[in-house]
Amino acid sequence: MTNLERVFAMSFASIYPHYITKAEKKGRTKKEVNKVICWLTGYSPQALLGQVKRETDLRTFFEEAPKVNPSAKMITGVVCGVRVEEVEDPLMRRIRYMDKLVDELAKGRPMEKILRT
Repeated sequence: MTNLERVFAMSFASIYPHYITKAEKKGRTKKEVNKVICWLTGYSPQALLGQVKRETDLRTFFEEAPKVNPSAKMITGVVCGVRVEEVEDPLMRRIRYMDKLVDELAKGRPMEKILRT
């Protein structure tokens, strides 16, 4: 199994609490984390929590996403030393987009800018 395949096989439920913890440590809320993930994926808040309960892997999480936001391509920057806009694999790029949105939230960026409105 390649490193990418290992990442894709990780359950969304295993990383979701880390996103919330990261945001809450910086004064943001679970509701805001949900908002940015729903903006990216098109999930409703209820459907997002359903994915957590089902312990869906990341590949399935994005395959079942109602619609990845077309403005996601405007997400740029570095996550873990990698420029998200240069990630070649489309699924890994979406995972990095999600990481970047949560990073921006934790850094105190205004929601309007995070959501590219």
